[in-house]
Amino acid sequence: MAQALEPLQQLALACAECRRCGLASTRAQVVVSRGNPRARLMVIGEGPGAQEDEQGLPFVGRSGQLLDRLMASAGIDSNRDAYICNIVKCRPPGNRKPTAAEQAACRPWLEQQIALVDPPLILLAGATAVQGLLGVKGGITGLRGQWRPWQGRWLMPILHPSYLLRNPSERPGSPKALTQADLQQVQARLAQLAAPL
Repeated sequence: MAQALEPLQQLALACAECRRCGLASTRAQVVVSRGNPRARLMVIGEGPGAQEDEQGLPFVGRSGQLLDRLMASAGIDSNRDAYICNIVKCRPPGNRKPTAAEQAACRPWLEQQIALVDPPLILLAGATAVQGLLGVKGGITGLRGQWRPWQGRWLMPILHPSYLLRNPSERPGSPKALTQADLQQVQARLAQLAAPL
């Protein structure tokens, strides 16, 4: 296990020294990842918020807590079954969307994370994650819930949990209900991967 973690630890140390964009001057700390580096599922979000910047872990604020609950309701443990990171590793001031230049500056770190964790499944939380990884612009509502092949992996875009906090209804067809259905698809695909041949 120590050997497997060593490259990711080196990555975290390199990220801590990064000054590729202006976000380095306003961050409290770099937010690299949380979860299981051996997981078959990677979750990629937009960027750290205030609580993430304070704690040094992604998706630990209200959005992250909701994501954890939604994943758990689908049978996915966010600490055991997933490796969670973001498009950018430093908090954009005021929690604004990271710029294209900031995303590009951080892209090599994300590519290294994907290569080192090597997940067969990637969950893209929100439109910024979709655009940051795939370069696909447009509304997340038209992309969510659909598996997309990418570099030998399967990607699933979902609505960002911060959107679900603003739209808390759980009625059928609501954003939250749609996200729960998407996560059930993810769990089913994880179960297929775990099944013996």
